[in-house]
Amino acid sequence: MRQFHHIGLPTDECQAGETYVPASKVWVTDPLKHKYRIEYLRYESDSPVTGVVRDLPHIAFRVDSLEAAIAGEKVALGPFEAMPGLRVVFVEKDGAVFEFMEFAAGPGAAEWGK
Repeated sequence: MRQFHHIGLPTDECQAGETYVPASKVWVTDPLKHKYRIEYLRYESDSPVTGVVRDLPHIAFRVDSLEAAIAGEKVALGPFEAMPGLRVVFVEKDGAVFEFMEFAAGPGAAEWGK
């Protein structure tokens, strides 16, 4: 199963409601609070995130299994635990970036996964 979750757009401009993620040195917005499910990502200049994940927009899908979703794909970043209960991976395919999101059952990231 792949279910659309959001579109991620890199930006250099501060956005209302940003949250800072210290591990990746990026400011992000909650796509579930945006009318069109857009997530804005504003990277610090010294963010460890580089390449296509930082430079290009991405489209994110909720999946049942990260391992199944990335079989045979070119992994650009991850897999890693983005927050408790949420594992993500970014892949590059045909010049585009895709994020696959696997939500654990129970509390934690479940609310963000809707």
